[in-house]
Amino acid sequence: MTRPLTAAQRRLVDAADPGTGRLRGTPAQLAALVKRGLAFRHPRPPHDHFLTPAGHRIREAEPEPEPAPVKTGGPAPTGVFAARVGGEHPAPEPGPARLREVRGAWQGMLELRRMTNTDGATDRPCGWERAHLVQAAALALEAAGHRPAGTDAEGGGYRVRETPQPEAVAVHEPDGEALRACATTLEEAGVTPDST
Repeated sequence: MTRPLTAAQRRLVDAADPGTGRLRGTPAQLAALVKRGLAFRHPRPPHDHFLTPAGHRIREAEPEPEPAPVKTGGPAPTGVFAARVGGEHPAPEPGPARLREVRGAWQGMLELRRMTNTDGATDRPCGWERAHLVQAAALALEAAGHRPAGTDAEGGGYRVRETPQPEAVAVHEPDGEALRACATTLEEAGVTPDST
């Protein structure tokens, strides 16, 4: 059984930035949250601390929950993030946690672009995106707020698929206006849409 958070730890978790999960506290307080798997230290300067998915769950839960056991060095309890390409089953649960994951993944992608493009540009894809076109395009669409298709073939929403054209993806969306909006988002993200 895991010990409950101390009052000071609970205040730190509750005071974390709602969008990014960034924490402020003494080095000892932050280290204690890292040890419990509720926070992590960013590897790049200024080495700020952020809530993990388990830390976000603690923050959003009412009343004080018991934190789930965390395996050191293993995958996050929620699994690996995957952008919605449309038509997945089962689909990730919508809500604030999903929005936070998408926002964080998109910010990570922009940082990856900045670090790997020789001129530091964030307005064009990096090597990882060119090797994973469908996932990169789906992330850009989901981060921009477009609605992915559900499992129902009749319903609306985008579906991103591979295409034989190099460095392009196929985007399917039954609503013409929504399809044009998806194409605009992808062009702004530096991805070539082959919209159908």
